[in-house]
Amino acid sequence: MATSRPSAPQRRASTSGWRYRLRRVGAFVRDFATSSPSRFAILVFGTLILIFTSLLSLPIASATGRATPLADALFTAVSTICVTGLVTVDMATHWSPFGNAVIFLGVNIGGMGVLTLASILGLVISKRLGLRAKLIAAGDSNPLRAHGGPVNEGQTVRLGEVGQMLRTVALSTLVIEGIVAVLLYPALVMAGIDPLMALWEAPYYAAMSFTNTGFTPNVGGLEPFADDYFLLTVLMTSVFLGSIGFPVIYTLSKHVWHVGRWALHTRLTLITTTLLFFAGAIAFLTLEYDNPGTFGSMNAWDTTFQAFFLSAMTRSGGFSVVDIGELYGSSQVVGSMLMFVGGGSASTAGGIKVTTLAVLALAVWSEAKGRTTVEVFSRRIPSDVQRVALSVVAWGSTIVALSTIIIAQITHAPIAHVLFDVISAFGTVGLSTGLTESLPDPAVYVMAATIFMGRIGTVTLAAAVAATSRSQLYSLPVERPIVG
Repeated sequence: MATSRPSAPQRRASTSGWRYRLRRVGAFVRDFATSSPSRFAILVFGTLILIFTSLLSLPIASATGRATPLADALFTAVSTICVTGLVTVDMATHWSPFGNAVIFLGVNIGGMGVLTLASILGLVISKRLGLRAKLIAAGDSNPLRAHGGPVNEGQTVRLGEVGQMLRTVALSTLVIEGIVAVLLYPALVMAGIDPLMALWEAPYYAAMSFTNTGFTPNVGGLEPFADDYFLLTVLMTSVFLGSIGFPVIYTLSKHVWHVGRWALHTRLTLITTTLLFFAGAIAFLTLEYDNPGTFGSMNAWDTTFQAFFLSAMTRSGGFSVVDIGELYGSSQVVGSMLMFVGGGSASTAGGIKVTTLAVLALAVWSEAKGRTTVEVFSRRIPSDVQRVALSVVAWGSTIVALSTIIIAQITHAPIAHVLFDVISAFGTVGLSTGLTESLPDPAVYVMAATIFMGRIGTVTLAAAVAATSRSQLYSLPVERPIVG
């Protein structure tokens, strides 16, 4: 029996129904994206990850000409856009020139920050920034703005300076990566790399170091350059510049010789970064000097240099000369602590950020001294900043704990290795004990989610969830529970 064909009115009604549903979906996405910079960041990050997963899944992206499995393509896309550096495949042999080009583009997009990049594109197209674009860009330069409410205290980058800051981001990225590539090229050629290959590897290493990603394009990673201290120093300097954050670079570009004009954020970032750099190096030097698997066979100069290099890379760089899996357990704990802290706010680094640690340390010191306010450099740090710092640590610790438990249960691997790689994922560092490359697919997805939450920021994540929270117009009676 022949089926009757739908009439024209029925077809029009069906088409109208689909159009209505699409409009509803479009309206939901538009409202979600424009309700706060934090939600917009999550939406753009998620979209970019899907796009790059699709590109890396194509047969043309692999060196063998076969499609990359979904788990590996997704994880590489997340690690690329979130500038992490953890891998489940051999980066030097798995990807084709097309795949490497996609990864190179992705780390530069992720390194600058999707909100910043979107605002830069808007500035280029429209020649001006509207208020909404400035607020979106400011959400990238200061995560406190992601809450959508007023930010009353002095800012590292004020709203009126957002356009200048965006130009600084674009210019500093191009200039620093360009200078690093020029410095690395002769060093790579002298190390035995083919001059034509070095034309590709020099900008690749420059991008991977400034964005704090840590991917390496050659077989063996940095091991062939273990004794090339010039090359390692250039990489270490590039990692440092990327980790201090664009607001700090912006401040230094304006007042590099006028320390008195530096914002409090700039001072705290540079001081805390320097202290952690030296403290980490001293710790690694003390703990690893007799380890035959790492520094034990080196002389005093080599050991000292490699300790500083490892300290810089555990902050977020992700490059390594020694086998991380051979570190003593005590050194892995030190490395985990440095990775959890990470780099500066609004930088290419991850972690809870150095200013978060500085604010909490100052709050503890003030409490120990019996002071009612937290003050430093003739400035008072308001209580809302302290609460956000505490929230960041709490969210970060929760994410790390849950991911560690889930992956340990899936793999039954040594908990020390699981914890180290999970913190490396959360801090978007990229160092690994070797566990990540052998993870089964379910654990790969958990690790990818950990990277995503670590990169978008715990403050941004919390603000996105609570963006529609309402103000409370009343207060309840005070009662003090016993703590401590």
